[in-house]
Amino acid sequence: MTITFIDRERELELLGRLWGKENSFLPVYGRRRVGKTRLLKEFIADKPSVYYLARNSTYSDNLREFSRTVLERFPSTFLSETSFSSFSDVFRYLSEKGKIVVVIDEFPYLIQSDKRVLSEFQYIVDEIVRESSLHLVLVGSSVGMMEEHVLSQKSPLYGRRDGQIKLSPLGFFDSWKFLGVDVEEAVKIYGITGGIPAYLELFERFEDVKNLAFDKRGFLYAEGDFILSSELREPRVYKLILKAVAEGKRRFNEISTHTGIPRSNLFKYVEVLERLGFLRREIPVTAKPKTKNTLYKIKDNYLAFYFRFVERYRNEIELESLEFWSEFLEEYNHYLGDVFEDVAREFLIGLNKAGKLPFRFAKIGRWWQKGEEIDLLALDERNKKALFVEVKWKDLREREAQGILKDLERKAGLVGLNGWEENYGIVARRIERKGSLRDRGYFAWDLEHFTPIMNED
Repeated sequence: MTITFIDRERELELLGRLWGKENSFLPVYGRRRVGKTRLLKEFIADKPSVYYLARNSTYSDNLREFSRTVLERFPSTFLSETSFSSFSDVFRYLSEKGKIVVVIDEFPYLIQSDKRVLSEFQYIVDEIVRESSLHLVLVGSSVGMMEEHVLSQKSPLYGRRDGQIKLSPLGFFDSWKFLGVDVEEAVKIYGITGGIPAYLELFERFEDVKNLAFDKRGFLYAEGDFILSSELREPRVYKLILKAVAEGKRRFNEISTHTGIPRSNLFKYVEVLERLGFLRREIPVTAKPKTKNTLYKIKDNYLAFYFRFVERYRNEIELESLEFWSEFLEEYNHYLGDVFEDVAREFLIGLNKAGKLPFRFAKIGRWWQKGEEIDLLALDERNKKALFVEVKWKDLREREAQGILKDLERKAGLVGLNGWEENYGIVARRIERKGSLRDRGYFAWDLEHFTPIMNED
């Protein structure tokens, strides 16, 4: 597959705006494989620049390699890579070369090599970058380390940045563009990859999962362990939590009981997983923020897939057996129900932006109460208008769709939006006779309606 560069317009806009200033300092961070390096290489392609990928090594080794990289880009007759005694010396040399972008990728490796690096880079920013035409970008895949050592109040670098970029995965529609397959195939692949570009580019079709995740030599087979081990000090405990959530234990008490982790300890582990973007806390869209009616969901599609399926079939994979394939396909279709809810939410947000709904909503999310739930509820609280939506990853006959919508009307009565304007809709893989449902005053969308949203995005 040809690697394409999709989305990231807002990030490139910020980078371009900073480039227009005299000098700047920008931290860029995000989950491994999310495309940070690709973004920055795209940005510096037509600019005088230095790109250095830090090593998991010593301070002196990194200094030597950084110096070598700088001198290859901006040669000197008199200097060699051993001429510099510190990073500050190298930056002083660069400051004499004019307007340059300096990108240090995997900056956390430098922090690990010597904690004094942070104080040195404080000096570099204050006394060299700010007195020159240098633009410094520090990049990190360890979200925890970047937030703690670069962005937090206790960091020597705190308050010096001109902005920050926490790079998120691509949304579904940008992932679909990246893949270049039909929409149903895109949903299936998105359920494994999420919007991680490095994973998306591995797939030409859904069945590639056999070689990528269900083969012990495949790139996605051990990736889950690698991600957690590189980010967390106690990956074993966090894996227990993620596995429990992947298997359907979504309430705090259920997770505690299933894992055997006491509630008092579980809070801190869950908080870390939320901060890293691996776990998402959900509350009903109509609830107050401090409600105890909370569910947890794995936010990262790859990790959800990994703990739901790779972990389950590990013995068979190690024995190089695919006898579980039929069972997997059946269970995966069920798993896609949750994935498709997120896709449908993004679809409705696209319609909302385009003004193609009866009102503009400012809030959208799930609703549940005492065993009843509504997949998506979009609200315009100012004008008291609501859109209730059920999401089904299946092909629906007209009568089945009518039954779902009638039940949706019943559940809407439990939400307590008395006096509100209520609208009802359904999003499914395919819906028979959608026009007939619309004639009855319902909204009915299926995969056929997704293409215009992708083209407008």
